[in-house]
Amino acid sequence: MGDQSPIRTAVWGTGNVGRAAIRAVDAHPDLDLTAVIVHNPDKVGRDAGDLSGLDRTLGVPATAEIDGTLGSVDALVYAASGEIRPDDALADINRAIRAGVVVVTPSLYALYDPESAPPELRDPVLAAIADGRGSLFVSGIDPGWGNDILPVIISGLASTIDQVRCQEIFDYTTYDQPDSVRFLVGMGQPMDEEPPMVAPTIPTMVWGGQVRLIARALGVEIDEITETVDRRALDETVENAAMGTFEAGTQGALRFEVQGIVDGEPRIVIEHVTRIHPSCAPDWPSPPDGGDGAHRVIIEGRPRIEVNVEATDEGGNRAAGGNATAVGRLVNAIPWLTWTDPGLYDALQVPLSPAVGKLTRMATA
Repeated sequence: MGDQSPIRTAVWGTGNVGRAAIRAVDAHPDLDLTAVIVHNPDKVGRDAGDLSGLDRTLGVPATAEIDGTLGSVDALVYAASGEIRPDDALADINRAIRAGVVVVTPSLYALYDPESAPPELRDPVLAAIADGRGSLFVSGIDPGWGNDILPVIISGLASTIDQVRCQEIFDYTTYDQPDSVRFLVGMGQPMDEEPPMVAPTIPTMVWGGQVRLIARALGVEIDEITETVDRRALDETVENAAMGTFEAGTQGALRFEVQGIVDGEPRIVIEHVTRIHPSCAPDWPSPPDGGDGAHRVIIEGRPRIEVNVEATDEGGNRAAGGNATAVGRLVNAIPWLTWTDPGLYDALQVPLSPAVGKLTRMATA
């Protein structure tokens, strides 16, 4: 690593994920933040340090120029949303791959596990890789490592395993993502309206690949994937500093599971427990310290193993911390992806990358 030129890296998007990506690329000793791509004309020309919440300029002005940028970088963190624009996200990513760029992103859910991805999604990516010699690694922001590599690693500490459960537990009291929170997750919406995030088959579309990835790592066959959903209404109206008023009687908490069924039992489970305020659904799982978020992996078996991860960022916000750790997994994978063969990779293939050089860099900064 030491005698190689820095990897010219761009970040596409400056939302919650993009801000964390800019900071992570800037901090990485083997990466050179070369460009930041934005769509909002108000952001064009602004410095990346300003857009990412750093207290210093980085000398990288944001640009709306896509082709010229992709032609001048080695790697791209694609942080633009794929939730409500999956076809556009796929087209953007394939555009970068065809330019010979290594792409890391959380935006294509079905490619968390490429082996089980639908051909209409996987095949165009493979064609772009063959044509342009770029690469792609997709991992989630929920976070991906909490639903794939962490439970797989922890499973190696057990003698017997009855169930693997991955939990994301959050309340959105300090979160600022109204489109996702209100209109995808359904917070503040009438209880007789089904949130798009938990419409039938959608949870499996998003998280089923991670269930299959864990099963593949553990050497078990999934009989089927099932979904459970539970919702609770707010007893009282609550005010959210970032997203406004959430009325009593509207949805205040959402809990769902994506279950990998093995021999008739839910053996691999990815569970999400989300609230707009901690007072809603207090009987549901909560972070062990009562904070606003945690990621938990539970191995039911012998011995029973439970690991809780609480990450904070942007002033102590755990939702931002979860985003930052997920971004760290993606950004830290860029050197390995750059120095290995072009391809479509998953979390079991991409090694964890220790923070080589980062402690020294921090201490001497």
